[in-house]
Amino acid sequence: MSRPLRVGVFGVILGMITAPLDGMMLGPALPVIVGDLGGLEHFSWVVTAYLVAMATSTPIWGKLGDLYGRKPAYLSAIILFLLGSGLSGAAQDMAQLIGFRAVQGLGGGGLMVGALALIAELVPPRQSGRLMGLFGTMMPVAFIAGPLLGGLFTDHLSWRWAFYVNIPLGVAAVLLIATTVPAAARRIKARIDVPGVLLLSAAMVALTLLASWAGSRYSWGSAPIVGLAVVSLVALAAFVAVERRAVEPVVPLRLYGNRNFTLAQILRLLAGAAMMVFATFLPQYLQLVKGASATASGMLILPAMLGMVVVLIGSGQLISRTGRYRAHPILGGALLACGMLVLLALGPGADVVLASALTLFGGAGVGLLMQSTTMVTINSAPPRDVGAASGSVTLWHTMGASLGAAGLGALYTNQLHATLDDRLSAAEAARILSAGELTAGAVHQLPAAAQDAVRAAVTNGVHAIALAGAALGFLAFALAWLVRETPLRTEQSTPTPVLEQNHV
Repeated sequence: MSRPLRVGVFGVILGMITAPLDGMMLGPALPVIVGDLGGLEHFSWVVTAYLVAMATSTPIWGKLGDLYGRKPAYLSAIILFLLGSGLSGAAQDMAQLIGFRAVQGLGGGGLMVGALALIAELVPPRQSGRLMGLFGTMMPVAFIAGPLLGGLFTDHLSWRWAFYVNIPLGVAAVLLIATTVPAAARRIKARIDVPGVLLLSAAMVALTLLASWAGSRYSWGSAPIVGLAVVSLVALAAFVAVERRAVEPVVPLRLYGNRNFTLAQILRLLAGAAMMVFATFLPQYLQLVKGASATASGMLILPAMLGMVVVLIGSGQLISRTGRYRAHPILGGALLACGMLVLLALGPGADVVLASALTLFGGAGVGLLMQSTTMVTINSAPPRDVGAASGSVTLWHTMGASLGAAGLGALYTNQLHATLDDRLSAAEAARILSAGELTAGAVHQLPAAAQDAVRAAVTNGVHAIALAGAALGFLAFALAWLVRETPLRTEQSTPTPVLEQNHV
């Protein structure tokens, strides 16, 4: 690989990292944002609006790359993300911030899929494993640096810099890509499948709201949740019917006729759901049970991140060297299941170093599943559909994370309430939970008996989601055995130029 191309690849990765870095910086800043802009009852939509927009736009960006060129599509996604970042930083009220976060999410949906597709276009799958591993090295950087930078900006500058900091990073990425990455020729003329886009958007919005609200804002059997479930099913059924007839479908259903491709998407969904255990719920245990600060709790899940990045790099290199990948998702599922089960050793009296170290196994399992499913997805798709295939694997990961956060969150919350109701009086339990989300500072202000009850409740909640995560791992382990070992392509994924295609 030439030096200019290596510089271009660095620009591609730099553009990709802005989205996870932004997401991690937002957490410490949210309380201050609510205090500055108001709108406490709507603040969760700052996250939800971004997630909905990202989920709905991800496959669209992949298709745009297939039709009009992966380089211009990726550059457009970065620019839209930067526009949303700047507007979000300048927001004057909560409604503006939510709307601008949706703009940011529309761009963010194209960052991962665009980066993966562009890398796949530049080098063949047999040689791309090492480069794909670089994506994994950037994720832990975002997970660790994000909360630290978010807290630093919020305390010493302004919460607005949690958004503004994306601009210099994104501008640098745009300049590097524009000047060093060659653009593949495109002469395809086609329209985006508008009915498919609308139906997919409706389905993704309904599913994301279902994942966000079920078991928290509304009960599982309530009319809003049932209604969202019906809307999502009807929209998905109509989407499949439309895509079967579309000349240029947003998501080529023919890809799902490949056994390996379909299995890779399901495995990626399971990995995305399981990842929420480490990213969302273990910090709850570390803060509320062990008394760690928000920043310290992020540092204490570092073994999970390290386990993930080590296997991402190592498995990518091994797959590139040997051309064999079937064992990787099998081992990933086994490690994930075991990594979740060892979390049952956590308790109110567990050593904090032990709690930190135990995250290593599950992180390694998630890393193996992520790397192998990415490679299988790209290798299973025809060269012309690499962008759509990359969008598919990213979409399934996003949906897994959303559904995992909702389902595991409901399980965690129900266990929390049940334990508090069992150990304390109903009035005292209600008083503890009446202010909303528990914080480490609030727990320390409680009487000793109530503190013990809270610590036991959080521990039981973590044990419940650990068992659920183990079930996800065992399911991934079983499905991975169905993956077939097929040779990795050795040619680049640059499609043969097409003179013209019929309009949809």
